Amino acid sequence: MLTYKLIATSDLIPYARNSRTHSEAQVTKIASSIKEFGFINPVVTDGRNGIVAGHGRVLAANKLGLKEVPCVEAKHLTEAQKRAYIIADNRMALDAGWDFEMLKVELKDLEEMKFDLTLTGFELGEMASMFAQPNFEPGTEADQGKLDELAPKIIQCPHCGDEFDLRKHEQG
Repeated sequence: MLTYKLIATSDLIPYARNSRTHSEAQVTKIASSIKEFGFINPVVTDGRNGIVAGHGRVLAANKLGLKEVPCVEAKHLTEAQKRAYIIADNRMALDAGWDFEMLKVELKDLEEMKFDLTLTGFELGEMASMFAQPNFEPGTEADQGKLDELAPKIIQCPHCGDEFDLRKHEQG
């Protein structure tokens, strides 16, 4: 049986062997999300205030000065299950993908509603590249010259390390 309750952030104990890391930028994003939407996703604890899932949320709560956070106690987990779940909870989220066409529709609608799109967790550059339209117009001769300038003149074989001068082959 799961128990839901508020627990003081000062009483929560991070898992010392947590293999997931949280950059300051990510913690700031989480804090912004909590500030905008509320603390919707509770921290999972082991029934003894040990954090099983939600290390980043607790860091964000501390950044926001929150004194307590909603938690769900999963005291039914064995020690092995707890340790495995700490890894599984983080890993399984990485397997999810994106339907970029649907994502663009949602982001465009939110933008029209004047919502701050940075609160979705996406960086402005990421969103800009999603909406960038490729240019399939044929290039000019001047464009081709620019591409030739970008090509490396000396390349190195990744296997033997020998260097090859492509300029020798350009002249015929």
